[in-house]
Amino acid sequence: MNRLEKQINFIMEVDKLKNIIRQTYLVDGSRKEGDAEHSWHLALMCAVLSEYANEKIDVLKTMTMVLIHDIVEIDAGDTYAYDEKAHDSKRQREMAAADRIFNLLPSDQAKKMRDLWEEFEEGATPEAKFAITLDKMQPVLLNSGSDGKSWREHQVKLSQILQRNEMTHEGSDVLWEYEKKLIDKNVGKGNIIDA
Repeated sequence: MNRLEKQINFIMEVDKLKNIIRQTYLVDGSRKEGDAEHSWHLALMCAVLSEYANEKIDVLKTMTMVLIHDIVEIDAGDTYAYDEKAHDSKRQREMAAADRIFNLLPSDQAKKMRDLWEEFEEGATPEAKFAITLDKMQPVLLNSGSDGKSWREHQVKLSQILQRNEMTHEGSDVLWEYEKKLIDKNVGKGNIIDA
């Protein structure tokens, strides 16, 4: 295949992300969101909320990062945030998926995308920290908006949410403070188990 054919092949392959369903409901509670919707939402959040990043970030780089961060779930599946057993094999499944999916691209783009995905996974750069903040905040926004529907279904505990968000402040203190208020409100409403 020539360069354009490889790029189109990749684009057609990642269309499968639209079929990966997450555990978080849309704000109206009508259905669970898909991975592609989640990634789009994060990219839009980045465009709108980037001024709250703790450090100066490259907004386009961060938007690209959140658009590709879950592509590996085409092969690896979505691992629910609070499913401890599934997390045991998550990294192995996602690495194999990254090898296959990113390598559909021409080699220079495959390396660039794979490096960007790895940067997100490592969470060390300002862009990755902010991307992770958005990735942790978005489900809290949707859960709060749907009156805790997914949290109630899965009997999620406050301690689980706090553990999952222990690094969220590194990307944005302002957004973490806002997120904590939503979490506290939902504990008070009984949507999150106070344990």
